[in-house]
Amino acid sequence: MLAGAMIANNVIALGSTVVFARLIDDYGSLGALISYLLILSVAGQAMQVATAREGVLGHLGVGQDLFATVRSWTRSLLLFTAALTVLSIVLRQPIADAVGVKNWGWAAAVGLPAGCVYLEVCLLRGALQGIGKYKEVAISLVGEQASRLVLGAILAAVGLSVTGAYLGSLLSYVAMSAYCWWQLHAYATESELAPSAGPARAAIGLWTHVKRAWAPILGLVVIAVLQNIDLIAAKHRFPPTIASSYAATAVAAKVLIWVAIGAGFYLVPEVSRRRAEGEETRPVLVRALAIIGVCAVPCLLIFALAAHPLLTIAFSAKRATASSSLLVLGAAFTVLSATYLAIQYMLALKRTWFSVVVGVVAVAEPVLLLQASRKPAGFAAVVLAVQAVGALLAFAMALRRDNARPRAAVSPELA
Repeated sequence: MLAGAMIANNVIALGSTVVFARLIDDYGSLGALISYLLILSVAGQAMQVATAREGVLGHLGVGQDLFATVRSWTRSLLLFTAALTVLSIVLRQPIADAVGVKNWGWAAAVGLPAGCVYLEVCLLRGALQGIGKYKEVAISLVGEQASRLVLGAILAAVGLSVTGAYLGSLLSYVAMSAYCWWQLHAYATESELAPSAGPARAAIGLWTHVKRAWAPILGLVVIAVLQNIDLIAAKHRFPPTIASSYAATAVAAKVLIWVAIGAGFYLVPEVSRRRAEGEETRPVLVRALAIIGVCAVPCLLIFALAAHPLLTIAFSAKRATASSSLLVLGAAFTVLSATYLAIQYMLALKRTWFSVVVGVVAVAEPVLLLQASRKPAGFAAVVLAVQAVGALLAFAMALRRDNARPRAAVSPELA
């Protein structure tokens, strides 16, 4: 069910890109703002996984205790969101200048609060996953993208343009937070009928929970920067029309990232299982990479032979002026897809030093891109070079053997 929801989620997200690219003249600014939000949203993605894991193990409480934990988290996060909202409003123009959208200061102010609300959605989803409410999680995934498309399109069409389209994301997160909260409240209400050992109480504080997930958060931040920083740099490097065309081209080129995310759902638990049992783990990484390779061949062929027609059909002729960069960007994000799998592989092996090494590459990328060619193809070549260096470093660390392999689990009979 969740796999089907992810597919529907991605299809709607692609539809949103097509709609907004045709609806908004300054699509490059919206693309840069979305890239900024995607980087901010990484913490939420990591925390959803961590929350689901802890929930399954019962570490967050059961019934009323689980709801008390979530309620405590929400109170803390509301205070944090309020503080960051004030800060984001005060610093809206510096943030807009940094993102490359100096004419959209109020839109830039939406980013930090939206990232906080997205973290709330992810925590609630993780709690629902932990108690087996997969249908409700699936509904929230599809509902998020659908409401973002509808609300963002309406606000953009009535004259709010980039700000309206961007607000659609924040409003969709608010709506899905309310939905997930309602589902958890219903679960807690049902549990009131069961015998209780005492008053409900939170099992763990929010910031303790976040600190425990620092490694996956950091790893995903590195990937998010490598995946999205080029759109922000493009806004600084290109005039608005070229930046908008580059943004549309980059969205098309990143299709294989979603394939890598799907392959990661298989890779992480399988590597963790094999590591625990003392088995060889690298064949799992090889199989996941083979999935990327099989999907990359037809994609890159299409990018090589039909880049301009593809972008014209999807985004309109005025968004196809950067079509010469599609093949190079497609190769760059194919390489990044492999890097994503290498990082997930190392996280499954409980390695963390990679984040420092690959993080240096992520920090260097915007510096290099701000000095890159003002032609889309030359700019894309720098993106490819950076991704290639990141991949080489990631795989150099991923493929080294551990000095000490974990012992196989001891059977109950011998314990």
